Amino acid sequence: MILLNFSHPLTPDHLAQVESLSGQPITSVVDILTQFDHTQPFSLQVEALADQAGLTPQEWQTTPLLVNPPSLHLIAVTLLAHLHGRMGYFPTVLRLRPVPGSTPPRFEVAELVNLQAVRDAARYRRSDEAAR
Repeated sequence: MILLNFSHPLTPDHLAQVESLSGQPITSVVDILTQFDHTQPFSLQVEALADQAGLTPQEWQTTPLLVNPPSLHLIAVTLLAHLHGRMGYFPTVLRLRPVPGSTPPRFEVAELVNLQAVRDAARYRRSDEAAR
């Protein structure tokens, strides 16, 4: 599995937690610096950001990917929409949380969120509610 990291650096402990939760080895981590110009359209900058992953169209569609999204919410949601277009489905994303009481602040892996499963469940709910 390739981990596309659009956020803060991940530690060896984070990577071990991801492998434990996913049941898959991480074959590589692609760290992608996410700095945006707020005076320019985000959609064009997101396209350039995704290009930095260096994946072919076939790899986007066939390689197991995990995404650590950027911290800024608008960049994250725009990136996820863009990745859906390249991949044909929503990726699984990494969620970190602060370790309570840690000084200096530290973060741990909270969960892996399968966004496609979230989307599919919501779509099923929409169909189910329409049938009522």
